[in-house]
Amino acid sequence: MNYRKFGNTDLIVSEIGFGAWAIGGPAMAGDTPIGWGEVDDATSKKALLKARDQGINFYDTADFYGLGHSEKLIGEVLSKDSEVMLATKVGHRVNSDDKIYMDYSKKHILASCEGSLKRLRRECIDFYQLHTAKVSDLENGESIEALEQLKKEGKIRFWGVSLNTFDPHPEAAFLLSQQLGHGFQLVLNILNQEALPLVAEAEASGTGGIVRMPFQFGLLTGKFTKATRFAPDDHRRFRLPPDLLSKSIDALEKVWPLAEKYGISQAQLALSFILGFKGVSTVIPGIRTPEQAIQNTRKTVSLSKEDQAFLQSLYLSEFKALIE
Repeated sequence: MNYRKFGNTDLIVSEIGFGAWAIGGPAMAGDTPIGWGEVDDATSKKALLKARDQGINFYDTADFYGLGHSEKLIGEVLSKDSEVMLATKVGHRVNSDDKIYMDYSKKHILASCEGSLKRLRRECIDFYQLHTAKVSDLENGESIEALEQLKKEGKIRFWGVSLNTFDPHPEAAFLLSQQLGHGFQLVLNILNQEALPLVAEAEASGTGGIVRMPFQFGLLTGKFTKATRFAPDDHRRFRLPPDLLSKSIDALEKVWPLAEKYGISQAQLALSFILGFKGVSTVIPGIRTPEQAIQNTRKTVSLSKEDQAFLQSLYLSEFKALIE
């Protein structure tokens, strides 16, 4: 495992981290799935430990993942490991009416942090993130005041924002222009390269960069076929409908020869592309099983400048239209 400095902080994080959304289980907000389907807690715990054995020291979760269940599992397994760095998020909640609400009030953030600390069995969270907050939430000042208070109290070490999936620019621009926070999380992969300018800005400004969705819901692992269908409690059921799945699989046929060229798997190619950018501190693929922990920590390679440029050109010419 290789390690990178997280922006200008003193955190040294594994290039590959652990994305812990899936281990939260099949949570629902009314009729809307907010999880990845059924999981087995015993298997999830083994996955957490196997990832640690493979050198992963950065685990990213949220109080919304399994409505706290993901944090709880991490706390049960890793709370005594002082070398593990934990990142979690705040801002999403399900109300008594089973609807999803965004809440970045100072009251909610302070109370939610206490809940996360309890579930994680920690006295301090290494990196605390506002979960897809908008510019208006940041400009309000209440959320930032809460985060700075938590930092002063020693309940969090550093903070940032987990940016929106489809339009990450306004919030990142606000943070960078105001010199606020210590990092942000964004979506970047071969199919979705919208955030590449932000990665360059992160490198230039000394801002930590966490990349989520490196496999675009699994499309970039090569394990799906056009016949693949998802369970009703799996959010990919509506994110990857049959027509989009089919078009994506066809478009990716131009990518896979590179995996053969470098003698690596399709997943390794996906991770290698992302790690080719210095503004990336860590990539957090979702991990459910010990086998996935091993697969996602296999050695990546340095792609040539020409091959990196080729993948970027495919995004502009074909992939961008797919994800918009």
